[in-house]
Amino acid sequence: MSELSDIRMQVMWNRLISVVEEQAMTLLRAAFSTSVREAGDLSAGVFTPDGLMLAQAVTGTPGHVNTMAAAVRNFMDEIPREEMFEGDTYVTNDPWLGTGHLHDIIMVSPSFLDGELVAFFACTAHVVDVGGRGFGADGKSVYEEGIQIPIMKFAEKGVVNRHLVRLLHANVREPNQVVGDFYSLAACNDVGHRRLVEMMREAGLPTLDDLSRFIFSRTRAAMLQRIAELPRGSWSNAIVTDGYDDPIRLAVAVSIAEDHVGIDFTGSDPMSRWGINVPIIYSTAYASYALKCVIAPDIPNNAASLAPFRVTSPVNILNAARPAPVALRHVIGHMVPDLILGAMAKALPGRILAEGAGALWNIHISARPVAGGEGRRAEVLMFNSGGMGSRPSLDGLSATAFPSGVQTMPIEATEHTGPIVVWRKELRPDSGGDGEFRGGLGQIMEIAALDGHEFDFSAMFDRIHHPPAGREGGEDGKAGSARLDDGTAMRPKGWQHVPAGRRLVLELPGGGGYGDPAQRGAEARALDRSRGYVTEEQE
Repeated sequence: MSELSDIRMQVMWNRLISVVEEQAMTLLRAAFSTSVREAGDLSAGVFTPDGLMLAQAVTGTPGHVNTMAAAVRNFMDEIPREEMFEGDTYVTNDPWLGTGHLHDIIMVSPSFLDGELVAFFACTAHVVDVGGRGFGADGKSVYEEGIQIPIMKFAEKGVVNRHLVRLLHANVREPNQVVGDFYSLAACNDVGHRRLVEMMREAGLPTLDDLSRFIFSRTRAAMLQRIAELPRGSWSNAIVTDGYDDPIRLAVAVSIAEDHVGIDFTGSDPMSRWGINVPIIYSTAYASYALKCVIAPDIPNNAASLAPFRVTSPVNILNAARPAPVALRHVIGHMVPDLILGAMAKALPGRILAEGAGALWNIHISARPVAGGEGRRAEVLMFNSGGMGSRPSLDGLSATAFPSGVQTMPIEATEHTGPIVVWRKELRPDSGGDGEFRGGLGQIMEIAALDGHEFDFSAMFDRIHHPPAGREGGEDGKAGSARLDDGTAMRPKGWQHVPAGRRLVLELPGGGGYGDPAQRGAEARALDRSRGYVTEEQE
């Protein structure tokens, strides 16, 4: 390929990324759920006609993007090419074929140019409710966790499947929000399709074949070069998380070969009877993300950059078999990066950050008037983040969603969705682990129902009994806690009740410290005190 052709292909690659970014922005603007609209809990991407991810939007989460990268081929296996038409959109929330639990809706749409299939567009979003027991860990099987939508057509030749829409209305608590999000997802793919066709016509491209070869060949070469620079060998790690009513042990062996990296979850605990199990498609997504953060954070995420990561596991909590309950798969799945990074710290000492809060502290609130009273009923979902672990040369980031990458949901937007008040939301002093570099801070939050209301909530918390570990001599971050304002302790997981007049108090965990605390400079400590990050009592 000539230098001029190389430049043209690079320009087209950048154009393609702008196409999927506009695709994602459409979903952000059109979504009904605050988790999508405010927090960016979504993914969007374009795929080759044989189902390989070509480009992804920067907006989105690793759990959605990297599961979507595998899921498109599952759609192709189910819907034959001869049954695909212009104007089609396909949908599923199957945890094992999609993104790991029923609350995530994935839609795939074929893109045609002059009657020829040239690409697929796919997108994913978390919806506020899918029926069943509600968003929580209390189900004993996936059948209790909500409506299951097999891979099927949401629209054929531009005509929406009204029977599916009626089923949704009959099975979910917030039908207008959920059905609205389905239409938003379909619109997201449609915008991607229209922008791609415009780009291809303008550039005179009858197919994406040449551009695909350009993207994949360069990505593959770059990844192989990065892997070749790593030490050869195998390194193991294990961590313990809170689990539901018993601690859960997660184990991994990371093996680095000449042209690939193997990840084996053998030794992790068996499946749980509660909904914290993780389908392998989700474990693989976060395993790949963790390795990519270390090996090649600057290389674009596509089928070629994900291909060198090979994940294996027997059936266990990180490779749950149907029909295991999986609603809170993210709580354990978000621990996978810390698990893998611990192994990589042995392979690459001095280069890996300390452990952080890991799992989002999601809370799903079901608010209602007190018995005999008047008021609003609503389902409210909040995403909250603890502190990140400190880095080998920098303090950890406070109240930051790593590894999920979702944004903070503004209090005003959350309060607008239901009869609740967030009385307090601030950084938690002294929660970051001490070290040469301090761990990021968690948060303190106080949540109550409006006068005349009460609420049940689904706790989705971890790192209460097992705090984030420091690295290279750094101290552990501070563990989290959940209680009422009268001191009543709440469980880390499961549906629980907050009476009218009481406040739920959440103290989110801080990240682990990095390096010997004795090496932290006096200037850094003085700055921590002046900002209120650290109190005199801690020192």
